[in-house]
Amino acid sequence: MFTVLHWLSRRSLGVLHALGAALGWAGYALSGRYRRRVRENAALAGIGAADRRASVAHAGRMVAELPLLWLRPAAAPLLPAVQWQGAELIERALDAGRGLVILTPHLGAFEVVAQGYAERFGARQPMTALYRPAKQAWLRELETTARARPGLLTAPASLAGVRQLIRALRQGQTVGLLPDQVPPEGMGVWAPFFGRPAYTMTLASRLALQTGAAVLLTLCERLPHDQGWCYRVFALPEPLPDVAAFGGDDTAHQTECAAVINRAMEFLIRQCPAQYLWGYNRYKAPRAA
Repeated sequence: MFTVLHWLSRRSLGVLHALGAALGWAGYALSGRYRRRVRENAALAGIGAADRRASVAHAGRMVAELPLLWLRPAAAPLLPAVQWQGAELIERALDAGRGLVILTPHLGAFEVVAQGYAERFGARQPMTALYRPAKQAWLRELETTARARPGLLTAPASLAGVRQLIRALRQGQTVGLLPDQVPPEGMGVWAPFFGRPAYTMTLASRLALQTGAAVLLTLCERLPHDQGWCYRVFALPEPLPDVAAFGGDDTAHQTECAAVINRAMEFLIRQCPAQYLWGYNRYKAPRAA
């Protein structure tokens, strides 16, 4: 497996994207459950057939990019292949020195979000990215070594990892989260996502509110014809509500915070609906903690 991954890591982005598109359609053809989920989730969000079909190929491209992103030499930067829009928002947040929470859904080349930030801003303030370790031992080892790059740290989705994120924010650093990832039971609330209740993490809003950190949204859009990616940064469309407005009811407060975060993720996804992972089981029940 490592031999194949290393071979893929040396291919051009155009070759990987072509292979990935074929991989995406193969997975779609072979799994009836996956097909149903893609269709149902896209229909729930009002996504048209053209964007839904394009998302099948983009799901495969996301997988095919991973060898290049994880295994390329440290001396081979991403930045020549990354175009930036809204980088000044990150600059201003870092200037404020209160810490920064960057949120991105399972959209586009979300692995590039952390690596692109690390290359451009990591020398100034590193990013700590939260991740859920893979079940397979070989893949866990690969994830850990591949994602540890200059200016980029990782934190497992555990209590120790959460403490690591809080320390980073209190030191004025940056953390990265995928808030559309279903958290374990007891670590989220049910909140609407494209009109249907989805179990949603409370961690994103708690980190921001407890540390006073700024919150920004990002997406890394995959560009056609081997052109790389466009790293787009947005302000949070609406502020997180203050707990005082809920009379000290923490559950009601966190539910509304989760709804604000979900609406922000919907906003991002609508910027580029053809690159969202509509096959992700967003509405599943949470696993046991």
